[in-house]
Amino acid sequence: MMKAGAMNKAPIAAAVLLAAALLPGCASIRESRGYIEDPTLTTLIQPKIDNRQSVEGTLGRPTFTSQFGTPTWYYVSSITGQRPFNRPRIRQHAVLAVTFDANGRVSEVKRSGVDQVVYLDPNGDKTPVLGRERTFLEDLFGNIGQVGGAGLPGGAAGGGPNGQ
Repeated sequence: MMKAGAMNKAPIAAAVLLAAALLPGCASIRESRGYIEDPTLTTLIQPKIDNRQSVEGTLGRPTFTSQFGTPTWYYVSSITGQRPFNRPRIRQHAVLAVTFDANGRVSEVKRSGVDQVVYLDPNGDKTPVLGRERTFLEDLFGNIGQVGGAGLPGGAAGGGPNGQ
């Protein structure tokens, strides 16, 4: 026969073990996205000294390049954190922009961080459309009587191809 004190400890121990098993599920998920920045390597890029080949040899291929204007290589890195059942949030963000002159030499190196990130908030779940707003029933029944109405007078279609 068990003592009364031992019986009370069993549910408490089970609750503690259950809580310990579920606790890691509440931890934030950390994820690196894009270029993994090495501060030592990024400080080695010097304007008027380095060229495209030396930048690619030091930093690797860029995340993306400019399509218009002065040739610029962008190295974008982000670290996000996500709690269970939530959207990922940016914890750290860095952009290294390396601009080249006409001869392919580095003319400028710019760095920006999370202060330059723009958060866009879409306007609801619908895309705004110019024109008349129609209800569901108008969309459903709006074309009744319109099919085959174009072409000949009276709406009758001819017997040949293309209604002729």
